[in-house]
Amino acid sequence: MVVLPSDHRLAKRKAIDPGDLVGETFVGVSHTAPVLRAIIDDYLKRSGINITPDHETEHVVMGVSLIASTGGVGLLPAYAKNFLTRSVTSRPLKGDTPTVELVLGYKSRTSLPS
Repeated sequence: MVVLPSDHRLAKRKAIDPGDLVGETFVGVSHTAPVLRAIIDDYLKRSGINITPDHETEHVVMGVSLIASTGGVGLLPAYAKNFLTRSVTSRPLKGDTPTVELVLGYKSRTSLPS
């Protein structure tokens, strides 16, 4: 999803075309989150867009803060909605949007130590 300031011109739209992000101050994801960065980079490439981030974030909360403080825009996972303040909002992307599948594994313990 696109995260942007609540008073940003694109915030009036129901959904945002990736091409509308060109020319905006862009907050990207740093290499500390390689999977998310690769998915966003691939999505922008498939959309025919070349954006060099003006700022990079290491985690979602930092991204929301950078977007609020710079007036920029960024692509963050949908769960970032949980961290938005009044000054920041989100909009879905138009078209075929990227997804990340999360898998949780655990080791079951069949016997307890004696």
